[in-house]
Amino acid sequence: MIRALIADDEPPARRKLRELLGREPDFEIVGEAADGVEAVAAIRRMSPDVVFLDIQMPRLDGFGVIAEVIAELGTESMPLVVFVTAFDEHAVRAFEVEALDYLLKPFAPSRFQGLLERLRRRIGQEPGDLDERIGRLLAAVRPTSGGPRQILVEKEEGRQALLPVGEIDLIRADGNYLTFLSKGKEYRRRGTLREIEERLDPAQFVRLNRSEIVRLEAIRELQPWFHGDARVILKDGSVLTWSRRYRRKVEGVF
Repeated sequence: MIRALIADDEPPARRKLRELLGREPDFEIVGEAADGVEAVAAIRRMSPDVVFLDIQMPRLDGFGVIAEVIAELGTESMPLVVFVTAFDEHAVRAFEVEALDYLLKPFAPSRFQGLLERLRRRIGQEPGDLDERIGRLLAAVRPTSGGPRQILVEKEEGRQALLPVGEIDLIRADGNYLTFLSKGKEYRRRGTLREIEERLDPAQFVRLNRSEIVRLEAIRELQPWFHGDARVILKDGSVLTWSRRYRRKVEGVF
């Protein structure tokens, strides 16, 4: 049985997909999501084989969903993706070039049947370079944004929230988790400092050492220290160490 998740903020679109999939004896709908944050949680919780993913959703768009899942769980845990989109013909060509499945709204049943046949053949195959193809597709269909505007984090009692990147002061590695400090509060999510560093805009954030990344605007003062290191004093009074090794990588920032 092929386990499918439907993620779309439009109830009629979810209903249409539910109706078409319900006619297929080898497909099982394991859940639905009405926005991007719900979609990430559902993928994590239900581990579907395929997700029908709307690109334009509130809180977190389809590309953001994929970025979050890959960052947290890795490419091997990313289900097959069928993009549900109302994008124009130019953008759709990018999907075709990258060999990614899509449904153009409003979609016809004949197109849907052909897509299901491709999915059946692909189930069980290696994920390959999905994250690279998604990255190329993202660059083709929307302008570079200088990094994400929001990061999906966990609040108290495991609840999820979108934290504006511009409000993050410090990111600290803590085992398999990251801790985000923002306005005197702490938030967490699974991941590594290297993964989050690759997603952030280097014009806004700098890696200080093996375990910390700081937002440049959160820095109040820099002081020379021993052996080429520097003391970094944040506006909230926190004192950090900027190691010589990482300072060399960004010479000229200050």
